[in-house]
Amino acid sequence: MEEKKELLRIEHLTVSFAQYEKRSAKQGELPVIRDLNVTVREGEIVAVVGSSGSGKSLLAHAIMGILPANAAASGSIFYRGSACGEAELKALRGREIALVPQSVNYLDPLMKVGRQIIGETKKRQKLFCGADREKRQEEARMRELLARYGLADEVADLYPFELSGGMARRVLLLTALMWQPRLIIADEPTPGMDLALAKQAMQDFRTFADDGNGVLLIT
Repeated sequence: MEEKKELLRIEHLTVSFAQYEKRSAKQGELPVIRDLNVTVREGEIVAVVGSSGSGKSLLAHAIMGILPANAAASGSIFYRGSACGEAELKALRGREIALVPQSVNYLDPLMKVGRQIIGETKKRQKLFCGADREKRQEEARMRELLARYGLADEVADLYPFELSGGMARRVLLLTALMWQPRLIIADEPTPGMDLALAKQAMQDFRTFADDGNGVLLIT
């Protein structure tokens, strides 16, 4: 049997925060993740399970390269066998690696939902004859995903504050699925969805992995 190829490998990841000690101006380090090792291969859904506040979301943020300024991280992150620093993670983010964040506050309140699902597209030159066709393909893909998760086409023209909590959760999921990445980091992706949609989301992750991709499911 052919061995599955590695998509993500994390070695000895430690994440800590600088904070002031009680009744002192001295700063100390608060470790949140210690010496963590995780591997996700093609075809796999790997679950990271932990209690609230245990650092699960920080793991997702470390992989995506979006840790807060007062966080310090050590260890190594490899994507498809290549070591990744800050620049490499930035280049992969939203393309090869997509995040389904835990909070709906990740949606831009000033941008319509459709633009957020499609995200940054390739810069089109005004004279590029395929620009209109590419735009139509993007919009067709978006409408397909909206319908799959029970959202009307009109949702694309709404702002996040006009969505219910469950609708906003679905939009976050669609932003990850839109460009068919190789690896999805799903940080508690189903709260607020009804049971049927939650089951469909998990089945979509299974299908996504079966197609040779990988999912790191945080729950």
